[in-house]
Amino acid sequence: MYAVIFRAEIKELDHQYGEMASQMRKLAINQYSCAEFISVTEDNHEISISYWQDLDQIKKWKQDARHLIAQNLGIAKWYKSYKVEIVEILRSYKSDS
Repeated sequence: MYAVIFRAEIKELDHQYGEMASQMRKLAINQYSCAEFISVTEDNHEISISYWQDLDQIKKWKQDARHLIAQNLGIAKWYKSYKVEIVEILRSYKSDS
């Protein structure tokens, strides 16, 4: 399993951003088999982590025409800067208590 970690410094978020973020999350999960997609915004920072079974899914997601539009809007309008890291998860465990 792999995780894509997206970190950004926010320039300005607007109504269009919220709609786009929701659409992109649904697209990743429904069309590209993303297992989970979590985003948190605090002050002027955002972090999103998505979980994927393989690198091919991540590549197809990145190249999706709708996602490319979102990426371009992010660069032009919403983010001062961003960083993407793709990591392989070697071990995972949790507690339900």
